[in-house]
Amino acid sequence: MTHTLSSFDVAAGRPGPVAGDPIRIEPVPPLRLLRAKKAYTTRFLADRLDRSPDGFSLREGPGVAPQAGDIVLAKVAGIGQHPKLESPVSRRQALFIGDEILVPYGNRYAADQFLAQVPPSLDPCHLVAAGGVAGLVIAQHAAMGTATRITPVGLLADDSGVVNLRQLAPQQLDPTATTTPRDAAPVQRPPVIAVLGTSMNSGKSTALSCLARGLTEAGLAVAAGKATGTGSGNDPGMYVDAGAAKVMDFTDFGFPTTFGLDYASIQAVFSGLVAELSDPATDVVLIEIADGVYQGETHRLLSDPLFRDAVDAVVFTAADALGATAGLQVLRAAGIPIAAVSGVLTSSPIAAQEASAAVNVPVVQTVSLCEPSVAVTLLPQAADG
Repeated sequence: MTHTLSSFDVAAGRPGPVAGDPIRIEPVPPLRLLRAKKAYTTRFLADRLDRSPDGFSLREGPGVAPQAGDIVLAKVAGIGQHPKLESPVSRRQALFIGDEILVPYGNRYAADQFLAQVPPSLDPCHLVAAGGVAGLVIAQHAAMGTATRITPVGLLADDSGVVNLRQLAPQQLDPTATTTPRDAAPVQRPPVIAVLGTSMNSGKSTALSCLARGLTEAGLAVAAGKATGTGSGNDPGMYVDAGAAKVMDFTDFGFPTTFGLDYASIQAVFSGLVAELSDPATDVVLIEIADGVYQGETHRLLSDPLFRDAVDAVVFTAADALGATAGLQVLRAAGIPIAAVSGVLTSSPIAAQEASAAVNVPVVQTVSLCEPSVAVTLLPQAADG
């Protein structure tokens, strides 16, 4: 069949066919798609397939150049670091060699795991996240095993062209959207607390969830979201379990990961997330920012007036006193108010004591954030008073 570009293809900057690099478009039987294991990141596609699995095709051949968010049908070629794939309902599905899976392409930045990028073709690549991301590993942590290997069959397409997560997402980016400054009047919005940390696995998600629990137990309606990172149901699920009444993240805007996005999209995701969570029924909004303060997107976001206008206070997580001290210096230089230090370091009474002596903000044990009397003291009006 002849390859034509859809309006989404053009908007995404998708290249057209190159002479000598053929692109084949093959119909795909509905049953094949229904049998394929779907990832958490493709949950909106799974919903669509459940309603109607007809009318899809696969774009195959050496002329196919995937983009971030494009959904690929791939076969598992070798089991490695990720032996399971998180399902649309966040169940861990065991993978077997020969399984067909539906996952989106994406870039990944995980200092404790993989650095990966969208490959330029449908050549064999890797499953680089359990939540479902296909990418080509270019660096990895020494403690990681070999990445699970996958062999792409073709990009999923319909009558409009290649199917990208952006088309399926319930939330669409508004590049003109801005957050409401904390001192703006007469517009009212709930206070926003951001949770940041020194690095991956510093305790951000646990701290946010414990804070959500404490504020919920205090009788407040909490909304929680994750603005950056790699798609997975673990963190949003933990927010729900903690009592958050409304939960969203960047995958609701159609991004399997936020690493490698143009900064305007990062801004739009952050602004859109805050706006969607700040409804009249919400008393406080909690936002997690992934990775560490020196990660590219995070570091730029911290210096953005848009972030400073939206965020009323930060809970900062760290693994040790030195990390806490250095992180607070970065936040203060950016003019961001700090409510408390928490995270992994509070698992050690000695480390927590060292941090308390080094910083002039409260050092709060993560589990103590679950206590209503502790959680409410971190609210901006309480901190200001």
